[in-house]
Amino acid sequence: MKKNLFRIALLSTVFAALTLGSCSSDDNNDSGTNPPVADGTRWITLTGSFPDAAGTAGNGGTRAYAITPENAADPNYVVDLFKMQAEKYVVGVALKSSRTARVQASADGQFLYNIQYTGTEGGVFNKYKVSGEGKYEEVGFELNTATILGTSPRWVKAAEGIGVGVSFGEALDPYTGSAPNYVWRHPKGKIKIANIDLNNTAITNTGNIDVELGAELEAQGYHVWRADVPVLNQAKDKLYIGLGVRRHNVNGTVTTNATTGAISGWQTTTERNLGTLTYVVDYPSLRNPKIITSEKSMIDNLGYRTLTQYVGTDGNLYQATATSGPDILRISKTTNDYDQTYHFNLNIALNVTGAQIKAWRYIKDGVAVVLYTVTGTNGGYIALIDLNAKTATKLATDVETDTALTTTFGQFQNIGLVGDNVYLPLTPAGKDGNIYIVNYKTKEIKKGATLKAASGSFYLGAY
Repeated sequence: MKKNLFRIALLSTVFAALTLGSCSSDDNNDSGTNPPVADGTRWITLTGSFPDAAGTAGNGGTRAYAITPENAADPNYVVDLFKMQAEKYVVGVALKSSRTARVQASADGQFLYNIQYTGTEGGVFNKYKVSGEGKYEEVGFELNTATILGTSPRWVKAAEGIGVGVSFGEALDPYTGSAPNYVWRHPKGKIKIANIDLNNTAITNTGNIDVELGAELEAQGYHVWRADVPVLNQAKDKLYIGLGVRRHNVNGTVTTNATTGAISGWQTTTERNLGTLTYVVDYPSLRNPKIITSEKSMIDNLGYRTLTQYVGTDGNLYQATATSGPDILRISKTTNDYDQTYHFNLNIALNVTGAQIKAWRYIKDGVAVVLYTVTGTNGGYIALIDLNAKTATKLATDVETDTALTTTFGQFQNIGLVGDNVYLPLTPAGKDGNIYIVNYKTKEIKKGATLKAASGSFYLGAY
Protein backbone atom coordinates (compact mmCIF):
# COMPACT_ATOMS: atom_id res chain seq x y z
CA MET A 1 0.00 0.00 0.00
CA LYS A 2 0.95 3.61 -0.38
CA LYS A 3 0.36 6.23 2.25
CA ASN A 4 -0.12 9.85 1.25
CA LEU A 5 -0.65 11.22 4.73
CA PHE A 6 2.00 12.96 6.76
CA ARG A 7 1.52 14.44 10.17
CA ILE A 8 3.56 17.26 11.64
CA ALA A 9 2.97 18.43 15.19
CA LEU A 10 5.42 21.33 15.34
CA LEU A 11 7.94 23.26 13.27
CA SER A 12 6.18 22.86 9.94
CA THR A 13 8.70 24.98 8.11
CA VAL A 14 11.55 22.83 9.40
CA PHE A 15 9.92 19.68 8.09
CA ALA A 16 8.74 20.96 4.73
CA ALA A 17 11.49 18.93 3.11
CA LEU A 18 10.39 15.63 4.67
CA THR A 19 8.96 13.05 2.29
CA LEU A 20 6.95 9.92 2.81
CA GLY A 21 8.33 6.42 2.52
CA SER A 22 6.33 3.66 0.93
CA CYS A 23 5.13 0.41 2.36
CA SER A 24 3.71 -2.86 1.19
CA SER A 25 1.59 -5.43 2.94
CA ASP A 26 3.31 -8.48 4.35
CA ASP A 27 3.21 -11.62 2.25
CA ASN A 28 1.65 -13.63 5.05
CA ASN A 29 -0.19 -12.43 8.14
CA ASP A 30 -1.66 -15.85 8.90
CA SER A 31 -4.93 -14.30 7.75
CA GLY A 32 -7.93 -16.46 8.45
CA THR A 33 -6.03 -18.99 10.56
CA ASN A 34 -5.92 -17.18 13.89
CA PRO A 35 -8.77 -15.99 16.11
CA PRO A 36 -9.52 -12.25 16.24
CA VAL A 37 -7.81 -10.24 18.93
CA ALA A 38 -9.69 -10.31 22.22
CA ASP A 39 -10.22 -7.11 24.15
CA GLY A 40 -7.76 -6.92 27.02
CA THR A 41 -5.48 -9.67 25.72
CA ARG A 42 -1.90 -9.08 26.82
CA TRP A 43 0.11 -10.16 23.80
CA ILE A 44 3.81 -10.98 23.97
CA THR A 45 5.57 -10.30 20.69
CA LEU A 46 8.57 -12.44 19.82
CA THR A 47 11.02 -11.11 17.24
CA GLY A 48 13.71 -12.92 15.33
CA SER A 49 16.28 -12.07 12.68
CA PHE A 50 17.21 -14.00 9.57
CA PRO A 51 20.30 -13.97 7.32
CA ASP A 52 20.89 -11.58 4.44
CA ALA A 53 21.44 -12.62 0.82
CA ALA A 54 25.12 -13.22 1.55
CA GLY A 55 24.25 -15.54 4.42
CA THR A 56 25.35 -13.22 7.24
CA ALA A 57 23.52 -14.47 10.34
CA GLY A 58 20.80 -12.21 11.67
CA ASN A 59 21.48 -9.43 9.17
CA GLY A 60 18.64 -9.85 6.69
CA GLY A 61 15.67 -8.45 8.55
CA THR A 62 13.22 -9.07 11.38
CA ARG A 63 10.06 -11.14 11.74
CA ALA A 64 7.50 -10.94 14.54
CA TYR A 65 4.91 -13.26 16.08
CA ALA A 66 2.51 -12.51 18.94
CA ILE A 67 1.49 -15.08 21.56
CA THR A 68 -0.30 -15.01 24.92
CA PRO A 69 1.42 -15.49 28.30
CA GLU A 70 -0.33 -18.89 28.47
CA ASN A 71 1.25 -19.91 25.17
CA ALA A 72 4.62 -18.60 26.34
CA ALA A 73 4.52 -20.76 29.48
CA ASP A 74 3.64 -23.99 27.61
CA PRO A 75 6.71 -26.04 26.53
CA ASN A 76 4.48 -27.91 24.07
CA TYR A 77 3.52 -24.72 22.25
CA VAL A 78 5.75 -24.21 19.21
CA VAL A 79 6.66 -20.99 17.39
CA ASP A 80 8.22 -21.68 13.99
CA LEU A 81 8.97 -18.10 13.00
CA PHE A 82 11.40 -18.98 10.20
CA LYS A 83 9.31 -21.65 8.48
CA MET A 84 9.45 -21.36 4.71
CA GLN A 85 7.45 -22.69 1.79
CA ALA A 86 8.81 -22.22 -1.72
CA GLU A 87 11.46 -19.80 -0.41
CA LYS A 88 8.80 -17.69 1.28
CA TYR A 89 8.36 -17.14 5.02
CA VAL A 90 4.86 -18.19 6.04
CA VAL A 91 4.62 -17.54 9.79
CA GLY A 92 4.18 -14.14 11.44
CA VAL A 93 4.93 -10.81 9.81
CA ALA A 94 8.01 -9.16 8.34
CA LEU A 95 8.76 -5.82 9.96
CA LYS A 96 9.90 -3.35 7.34
CA SER A 97 13.66 -2.93 7.33
CA SER A 98 16.51 -3.83 4.99
CA ARG A 99 18.54 -5.01 7.96
CA THR A 100 17.62 -6.02 11.50
CA ALA A 101 14.85 -3.69 12.67
CA ARG A 102 15.23 -1.54 15.79
CA VAL A 103 11.95 -2.56 17.40
CA GLN A 104 10.28 -0.86 20.37
CA ALA A 105 6.87 -1.53 21.93
CA SER A 106 4.20 0.03 24.11
CA ALA A 107 4.19 -1.08 27.74
CA ASP A 108 0.96 -3.02 27.26
CA GLY A 109 2.34 -4.92 24.27
CA GLN A 110 -0.42 -3.72 21.94
CA PHE A 111 1.82 -1.71 19.60
CA LEU A 112 5.22 -2.15 17.97
CA TYR A 113 7.26 0.78 16.68
CA ASN A 114 10.14 0.65 14.23
CA ILE A 115 12.42 2.96 12.27
CA GLN A 116 13.78 1.11 9.26
CA TYR A 117 17.53 0.69 9.25
CA THR A 118 19.48 1.30 6.00
CA GLY A 119 18.24 0.65 2.47
CA THR A 120 16.03 2.74 0.22
CA GLU A 121 13.53 3.31 3.03
CA GLY A 122 16.05 3.67 5.84
CA GLY A 123 14.77 6.23 8.35
CA VAL A 124 11.07 5.49 7.74
CA PHE A 125 9.02 5.07 10.92
CA ASN A 126 6.25 2.43 11.04
CA LYS A 127 3.74 1.54 13.74
CA TYR A 128 2.02 -1.84 14.09
CA LYS A 129 -0.93 -2.98 16.21
CA VAL A 130 -1.21 -6.58 17.39
CA SER A 131 -4.49 -7.82 15.89
CA GLY A 132 -4.33 -11.50 16.85
CA GLU A 133 -1.99 -14.41 17.34
CA GLY A 134 0.88 -13.79 14.92
CA LYS A 135 -1.07 -10.99 13.24
CA TYR A 136 -0.26 -7.28 12.93
CA GLU A 137 -1.92 -4.29 11.33
CA GLU A 138 0.06 -1.26 10.26
CA VAL A 139 -1.56 1.83 11.78
CA GLY A 140 -0.98 5.55 12.06
CA PHE A 141 1.16 7.64 9.78
CA GLU A 142 4.35 6.55 8.08
CA LEU A 143 7.03 9.13 8.83
CA ASN A 144 10.27 9.65 6.97
CA THR A 145 12.90 10.81 9.46
CA ALA A 146 15.80 10.35 7.04
CA THR A 147 16.19 14.04 6.16
CA ILE A 148 16.81 14.67 9.85
CA LEU A 149 18.48 11.49 11.08
CA GLY A 150 19.79 9.86 7.92
CA THR A 151 18.99 6.31 6.84
CA SER A 152 20.62 4.51 9.80
CA PRO A 153 19.38 6.25 12.96
CA ARG A 154 19.78 4.95 16.49
CA TRP A 155 16.47 5.27 18.27
CA VAL A 156 14.50 4.03 21.28
CA LYS A 157 11.25 4.54 23.13
CA ALA A 158 12.64 7.21 25.43
CA ALA A 159 9.54 7.14 27.65
CA GLU A 160 6.04 5.73 27.23
CA GLY A 161 4.50 7.31 24.14
CA ILE A 162 7.71 9.17 23.27
CA GLY A 163 10.34 8.06 20.80
CA VAL A 164 13.66 9.79 20.23
CA GLY A 165 16.03 9.17 17.35
CA VAL A 166 19.65 10.30 17.21
CA SER A 167 22.43 10.14 14.66
CA PHE A 168 26.05 11.25 14.58
CA GLY A 169 27.52 12.62 11.37
CA GLU A 170 29.18 15.45 9.48
CA ALA A 171 32.54 14.54 10.97
CA LEU A 172 35.65 15.94 9.30
CA ASP A 173 38.52 13.81 8.10
CA PRO A 174 40.87 13.47 11.11
CA TYR A 175 43.75 14.92 9.09
CA THR A 176 44.60 17.71 6.66
CA GLY A 177 47.37 18.23 4.11
CA SER A 178 48.73 15.94 1.43
CA ALA A 179 51.08 12.96 1.32
CA PRO A 180 53.36 12.50 3.06
CA ASN A 181 52.80 15.58 5.21
CA TYR A 182 49.42 14.86 6.74
CA VAL A 183 48.59 16.71 9.95
CA TRP A 184 46.16 15.63 12.69
CA ARG A 185 42.83 17.50 12.82
CA HIS A 186 39.99 16.88 15.26
CA PRO A 187 36.95 15.49 13.37
CA LYS A 188 34.29 17.30 15.44
CA GLY A 189 30.87 16.21 14.08
CA LYS A 190 27.22 16.83 14.87
CA ILE A 191 24.48 14.92 16.71
CA LYS A 192 21.00 15.28 15.25
CA ILE A 193 17.89 14.53 17.30
CA ALA A 194 14.21 14.00 16.48
CA ASN A 195 11.31 13.68 18.94
CA ILE A 196 8.51 11.34 17.84
CA ASP A 197 5.00 11.23 19.29
CA LEU A 198 4.40 7.47 19.23
CA ASN A 199 0.69 7.79 20.00
CA ASN A 200 -0.10 10.14 17.14
CA THR A 201 2.85 9.19 14.90
CA ALA A 202 4.15 12.71 14.54
CA ILE A 203 7.54 14.38 14.67
CA THR A 204 7.30 17.08 17.32
CA ASN A 205 10.74 18.69 17.42
CA THR A 206 14.30 18.41 16.15
CA GLY A 207 17.63 19.48 17.54
CA ASN A 208 21.34 19.63 16.79
CA ILE A 209 24.42 19.33 18.95
CA ASP A 210 27.77 20.54 17.67
CA VAL A 211 30.02 18.06 19.44
CA GLU A 212 32.55 19.74 21.72
CA LEU A 213 34.73 17.65 24.03
CA GLY A 214 36.84 20.61 25.04
CA ALA A 215 40.31 21.62 23.91
CA GLU A 216 42.14 19.38 26.40
CA LEU A 217 40.42 16.12 25.39
CA GLU A 218 40.42 16.99 21.71
CA ALA A 219 44.15 17.69 21.84
CA GLN A 220 44.60 14.15 23.21
CA GLY A 221 42.77 12.71 20.19
CA TYR A 222 39.45 11.83 21.81
CA HIS A 223 36.46 12.12 19.52
CA VAL A 224 32.80 11.03 19.39
CA TRP A 225 31.90 8.42 16.79
CA ARG A 226 28.35 7.43 17.78
CA ALA A 227 25.28 8.77 19.59
CA ASP A 228 22.89 6.18 20.98
CA VAL A 229 20.15 5.10 23.46
CA PRO A 230 18.42 8.46 24.12
CA VAL A 231 16.29 8.20 27.29
CA LEU A 232 14.21 10.71 29.25
CA ASN A 233 14.54 11.22 32.99
CA GLN A 234 11.63 10.72 35.38
CA ALA A 235 10.61 14.39 35.23
CA LYS A 236 10.77 14.29 31.40
CA ASP A 237 12.72 17.53 31.31
CA LYS A 238 16.15 16.06 30.48
CA LEU A 239 17.23 13.75 27.68
CA TYR A 240 20.33 11.57 28.13
CA ILE A 241 22.22 10.47 25.01
CA GLY A 242 24.90 7.80 25.26
CA LEU A 243 28.17 8.45 23.44
CA GLY A 244 30.69 6.24 21.71
CA VAL A 245 34.18 7.70 22.12
CA ARG A 246 37.43 6.72 20.42
CA ARG A 247 40.92 8.10 20.54
CA HIS A 248 43.16 8.92 17.62
CA ASN A 249 46.93 8.84 18.00
CA VAL A 250 47.68 12.52 17.43
CA ASN A 251 51.32 11.63 16.78
CA GLY A 252 50.40 8.87 14.37
CA THR A 253 50.07 8.74 10.60
CA VAL A 254 47.44 8.33 7.94
CA THR A 255 46.63 4.65 7.38
CA THR A 256 46.13 3.39 3.86
CA ASN A 257 45.08 0.25 2.05
CA ALA A 258 48.25 -1.68 1.25
CA THR A 259 46.89 -2.75 -2.13
CA THR A 260 44.99 0.26 -3.43
CA GLY A 261 46.64 3.04 -1.46
CA ALA A 262 43.22 4.37 -0.49
CA ILE A 263 43.21 6.43 2.69
CA SER A 264 41.32 4.76 5.52
CA GLY A 265 41.92 7.37 8.22
CA TRP A 266 44.24 8.52 10.95
CA GLN A 267 45.75 5.97 13.31
CA THR A 268 43.76 5.20 16.44
CA THR A 269 44.93 3.94 19.80
CA THR A 270 43.40 1.68 22.43
CA GLU A 271 44.89 3.78 25.22
CA ARG A 272 42.12 5.46 27.19
CA ASN A 273 41.98 7.33 30.47
CA LEU A 274 38.58 8.89 29.90
CA GLY A 275 35.41 7.81 31.69
CA THR A 276 31.93 7.09 30.33
CA LEU A 277 30.41 10.12 28.60
CA THR A 278 26.75 11.13 28.17
CA TYR A 279 25.21 14.21 26.60
CA VAL A 280 22.36 15.86 28.52
CA VAL A 281 19.96 18.23 26.77
CA ASP A 282 16.80 19.98 27.91
CA TYR A 283 13.55 18.33 26.87
CA PRO A 284 11.44 18.95 24.85
CA SER A 285 13.43 21.92 23.55
CA LEU A 286 16.56 19.78 22.85
CA ARG A 287 18.74 22.74 23.79
CA ASN A 288 21.55 23.49 26.22
CA PRO A 289 23.71 20.41 25.59
CA LYS A 290 26.11 19.41 28.35
CA ILE A 291 28.49 16.47 28.65
CA ILE A 292 28.60 14.57 31.93
CA THR A 293 31.33 12.05 32.74
CA SER A 294 31.46 9.06 35.07
CA GLU A 295 34.74 8.35 36.80
CA LYS A 296 33.63 4.78 37.63
CA SER A 297 34.06 3.26 34.18
CA MET A 298 36.10 3.79 31.02
CA ILE A 299 33.66 1.91 28.79
CA ASP A 300 31.03 3.54 26.59
CA ASN A 301 27.29 3.53 27.12
CA LEU A 302 26.22 2.00 23.81
CA GLY A 303 23.55 -0.56 23.11
CA TYR A 304 24.24 -1.88 19.59
CA ARG A 305 20.65 -3.18 19.34
CA THR A 306 19.60 -3.05 22.99
CA LEU A 307 18.50 -0.34 25.42
CA THR A 308 21.11 0.41 28.07
CA GLN A 309 19.42 3.13 30.18
CA TYR A 310 16.38 2.81 32.46
CA VAL A 311 14.67 5.09 34.96
CA GLY A 312 14.51 3.27 38.27
CA THR A 313 11.68 3.09 40.79
CA ASP A 314 13.69 5.56 42.87
CA GLY A 315 13.69 8.08 40.02
CA ASN A 316 17.41 7.79 39.31
CA LEU A 317 18.60 6.64 35.89
CA TYR A 318 20.65 3.42 35.68
CA GLN A 319 23.01 3.01 32.77
CA ALA A 320 24.92 -0.10 31.70
CA THR A 321 28.23 0.01 29.88
CA ALA A 322 26.83 -2.48 27.38
CA THR A 323 27.64 -4.26 25.23
CA SER A 324 31.22 -4.81 26.39
CA GLY A 325 31.41 -3.78 30.03
CA PRO A 326 30.41 -5.11 33.47
CA ASP A 327 29.34 -1.76 34.89
CA ILE A 328 26.03 -0.16 35.76
CA LEU A 329 26.27 3.53 36.60
CA ARG A 330 23.73 5.90 38.12
CA ILE A 331 22.63 9.39 37.09
CA SER A 332 21.02 11.30 39.94
CA LYS A 333 17.43 12.49 39.54
CA THR A 334 18.38 15.49 41.69
CA THR A 335 21.52 16.72 39.97
CA ASN A 336 21.04 15.26 36.45
CA ASP A 337 24.69 14.28 36.69
CA TYR A 338 26.52 11.03 37.38
CA ASP A 339 26.47 9.89 40.99
CA GLN A 340 30.21 9.41 41.50
CA THR A 341 29.56 7.43 44.69
CA TYR A 342 27.63 4.67 42.87
CA HIS A 343 29.06 1.75 40.90
CA PHE A 344 27.62 -1.72 40.26
CA ASN A 345 30.15 -4.18 38.85
CA LEU A 346 28.85 -7.52 37.58
CA ASN A 347 32.27 -9.15 37.96
CA ILE A 348 32.30 -8.35 41.66
CA ALA A 349 28.67 -9.30 42.17
CA LEU A 350 29.15 -12.72 40.53
CA ASN A 351 32.78 -13.24 41.55
CA VAL A 352 33.87 -13.76 37.95
CA THR A 353 36.32 -12.10 35.57
CA GLY A 354 35.50 -10.82 32.11
CA ALA A 355 31.72 -10.41 32.40
CA GLN A 356 30.18 -8.36 29.59
CA ILE A 357 26.60 -7.14 29.81
CA LYS A 358 24.97 -7.77 26.42
CA ALA A 359 21.40 -6.82 27.34
CA TRP A 360 19.54 -5.98 30.51
CA ARG A 361 16.26 -4.66 31.85
CA TYR A 362 15.40 -2.80 35.01
CA ILE A 363 12.35 -4.46 36.59
CA LYS A 364 11.34 -2.80 39.87
CA ASP A 365 12.68 -1.65 43.23
CA GLY A 366 16.33 -1.97 42.21
CA VAL A 367 15.96 -5.46 40.75
CA ALA A 368 17.05 -6.09 37.15
CA VAL A 369 17.79 -9.00 34.85
CA VAL A 370 21.03 -9.23 32.88
CA LEU A 371 22.12 -11.26 29.86
CA TYR A 372 25.89 -11.54 29.87
CA THR A 373 28.88 -13.38 28.45
CA VAL A 374 32.24 -14.14 30.07
CA THR A 375 35.50 -13.65 28.21
CA GLY A 376 37.16 -16.97 27.47
CA THR A 377 34.03 -18.98 28.32
CA ASN A 378 31.59 -20.39 25.78
CA GLY A 379 27.92 -19.48 26.04
CA GLY A 380 25.61 -16.85 27.44
CA TYR A 381 24.23 -16.46 30.94
CA ILE A 382 21.35 -14.95 32.91
CA ALA A 383 21.49 -13.21 36.28
CA LEU A 384 19.08 -11.34 38.50
CA ILE A 385 20.82 -8.39 40.10
CA ASP A 386 20.01 -6.13 43.04
CA LEU A 387 21.26 -2.65 42.25
CA ASN A 388 20.75 -1.49 45.84
CA ALA A 389 22.57 -4.35 47.56
CA LYS A 390 24.97 -4.69 44.58
CA THR A 391 24.49 -8.47 44.50
CA ALA A 392 23.70 -10.94 41.73
CA THR A 393 22.13 -14.39 41.44
CA LYS A 394 23.02 -16.51 38.42
CA LEU A 395 20.08 -18.44 36.92
CA ALA A 396 20.94 -21.67 35.10
CA THR A 397 19.58 -22.70 31.69
CA ASP A 398 20.23 -25.88 29.75
CA VAL A 399 21.69 -23.93 26.80
CA GLU A 400 23.99 -21.57 28.69
CA THR A 401 27.24 -23.24 27.59
CA ASP A 402 26.35 -23.22 23.88
CA THR A 403 28.94 -21.05 22.15
CA ALA A 404 26.34 -19.95 19.56
CA LEU A 405 24.61 -17.92 22.28
CA THR A 406 27.46 -15.42 22.00
CA THR A 407 26.09 -14.35 18.62
CA THR A 408 22.51 -14.29 19.87
CA PHE A 409 23.30 -12.24 22.99
CA GLY A 410 25.40 -9.83 20.95
CA GLN A 411 22.32 -8.84 18.94
CA PHE A 412 19.65 -9.22 21.61
CA GLN A 413 17.16 -6.33 21.53
CA ASN A 414 14.53 -6.50 24.23
CA ILE A 415 13.58 -8.40 27.38
CA GLY A 416 9.85 -8.87 27.92
CA LEU A 417 8.15 -8.07 31.23
CA VAL A 418 4.56 -8.88 32.23
CA GLY A 419 3.69 -8.58 35.91
CA ASP A 420 6.29 -10.44 37.97
CA ASN A 421 7.56 -12.45 35.00
CA VAL A 422 10.47 -11.76 32.67
CA TYR A 423 10.35 -13.35 29.20
CA LEU A 424 13.61 -14.36 27.50
CA PRO A 425 13.51 -16.07 24.09
CA LEU A 426 16.84 -17.90 24.00
CA THR A 427 17.99 -19.65 20.84
CA PRO A 428 21.65 -20.19 20.11
CA ALA A 429 22.23 -18.82 16.60
CA GLY A 430 20.84 -21.30 14.08
CA LYS A 431 19.49 -23.68 16.73
CA ASP A 432 16.12 -24.34 18.36
CA GLY A 433 15.51 -23.05 21.86
CA ASN A 434 12.82 -21.94 24.27
CA ILE A 435 11.29 -19.00 26.04
CA TYR A 436 12.70 -18.88 29.56
CA ILE A 437 10.42 -17.26 32.11
CA VAL A 438 11.90 -15.75 35.26
CA ASN A 439 9.81 -14.75 38.25
CA TYR A 440 11.89 -11.91 39.61
CA LYS A 441 10.39 -12.16 43.10
CA THR A 442 10.93 -15.90 43.64
CA LYS A 443 14.04 -16.06 41.39
CA GLU A 444 12.55 -19.17 39.79
CA ILE A 445 13.27 -19.85 36.11
CA LYS A 446 11.10 -22.10 33.93
CA LYS A 447 11.37 -23.28 30.35
CA GLY A 448 8.36 -22.30 28.26
CA ALA A 449 7.35 -22.42 24.60
CA THR A 450 9.56 -24.14 22.05
CA LEU A 451 11.19 -21.83 19.49
CA LYS A 452 12.13 -23.27 16.11
CA ALA A 453 15.10 -21.61 14.49
CA ALA A 454 16.87 -22.03 11.13
CA SER A 455 20.37 -21.62 9.73
CA GLY A 456 21.54 -18.04 10.26
CA SER A 457 18.43 -17.16 12.24
CA PHE A 458 17.67 -16.65 15.92
CA TYR A 459 15.21 -14.94 18.25
CA LEU A 460 16.32 -11.62 19.67
CA GLY A 461 13.50 -10.04 21.60
CA ALA A 462 10.27 -10.28 23.59
CA TYR A 463 7.90 -7.34 24.05
